[in-house]
Amino acid sequence: MIEVRNLSKRFGSKLAVDDVSFKVGRGEVLGFLGPNGAGKSTTMRMVTGYLPPSAGSVTIDGVDAVARPIAAKGKIGYLPESAPLYADMSVAAFLHFIAELRGYSGAGKAAAVDRALDTCFLEPVRNQSIDTLSKGYRHRTCLAQSVLHDPDILILDEPTDGLDPNQKQEVRNLIRRMGEEKAIIFSTHILEEVEAACTRAIIIDQGRVVADGSPDELKSKSKSAGAVTVRVSGQAGAGIRAALEGLPGVAEVREFKAGELSFSGQLVPGKAGGALAEAVFNLCKNKGLMLEELRVEEGRLDEVFREITVADTKLAAAG
Repeated sequence: MIEVRNLSKRFGSKLAVDDVSFKVGRGEVLGFLGPNGAGKSTTMRMVTGYLPPSAGSVTIDGVDAVARPIAAKGKIGYLPESAPLYADMSVAAFLHFIAELRGYSGAGKAAAVDRALDTCFLEPVRNQSIDTLSKGYRHRTCLAQSVLHDPDILILDEPTDGLDPNQKQEVRNLIRRMGEEKAIIFSTHILEEVEAACTRAIIIDQGRVVADGSPDELKSKSKSAGAVTVRVSGQAGAGIRAALEGLPGVAEVREFKAGELSFSGQLVPGKAGGALAEAVFNLCKNKGLMLEELRVEEGRLDEVFREITVADTKLAAAG
């Protein structure tokens, strides 16, 4: 549905986006991650046709977005970073205006507006003036205009910005539900949203794609992935840390705390890996200790994000 090939964008001497390529298919929700100034919004603006690329191409459902921009834009629903609204209109009047711009009229227009109001939970404020809305309702009104024409492709820049926790959860659920049938890209700096709503994530830093995979694939790159956290009660005795460090595949035992009747710690796997949880269980069983907690860490997305983007920044500085 979306194919980006070798996309670059220069602003004078500044290379904001550097040779970015990726594809998004129907049924995919792609989270677009990166530090501030990484090139996320610039990339999304080029994908939507808001900005022309300096190099590369964008294809939207088979349509060249540079050669045929109007046809490509007709297939997209776009929520920009700063929601553009007419403050003196009511929510319903604004959506009727957008529907007319999209070519709707008569009963079809009314149905499209009602559907957008319902989808974005705006029915309670449909007749309220936009200038009296909270930031959250303003943002939802702009989200409603992006889905009003039921597009197959959605480009959402910070879709939960300004929403309270309940509203954020509603929008995440909405994105996940729509993503079953559409192709969706949304940028965010909130990593929990990627795990909650995305089937795939791209990390962009200094204008380049530095990671691409499912949330689970990215988390598996975390240093803590596969680590075993253990908490035990019972007469631990001397040498328990050495026994843990001697288990096959253990690189280190960190955050170790031992008391007279208990101990806890995290075992970090080495390159050889190994079934650490089973080894810890057997060690405790043989020593007559009672396990209170035994957990294998799946990895942390924030840790991967930090490692990749900080390493990339250091590499660029060294170059």
